[in-house]
Amino acid sequence: MRRGGHALPRGPRRDATVRRPHQPEEHHVSDAKTLYTAIATSTGEGRRNGRVTTTDGSVSADLAIPTEMGGTGEGTNPEALFASGYAACFHSALKHVAAQEKVQIKDSAVVAEVSLHPNDEGGFKLSVALHAECGGVDQETADRLVAAAHTVCPYSNATRGNIDVTVDATVG
Repeated sequence: MRRGGHALPRGPRRDATVRRPHQPEEHHVSDAKTLYTAIATSTGEGRRNGRVTTTDGSVSADLAIPTEMGGTGEGTNPEALFASGYAACFHSALKHVAAQEKVQIKDSAVVAEVSLHPNDEGGFKLSVALHAECGGVDQETADRLVAAAHTVCPYSNATRGNIDVTVDATVG
């Protein structure tokens, strides 16, 4: 198994509490400056009775298969983590676009629904439905802001052309 272009050391199975120092590798993305690199590690059995942690300690969660898929549901899962990240990122993008356009959104929220589906190759694929709720603006403005947020959100840019993503806006 390899991580970041380097072979992982062989030896006894690592416990989730064991920490090895990891230095982020330099990433080259079209000569773009890297603003931030998050590092997360999955241990144990992955989505089935595993654990995820981040090097900064901000995330430390047990993983379990959802009850809808026959699991215990006694932990989070990759889809819930992805939905959380996408919702937060898209919400920030929405606020950013609104500020650039000098539009005041009073209350807002973004709900991300991440679904897991079987694919034709015997594996799995994701789909996402993003629902943005915008207060204090009309529907046309909300639709325009959500469409613009979908062009600047890093998650939207990363998933575009890879998975089905739908976005919609409602006003309140």
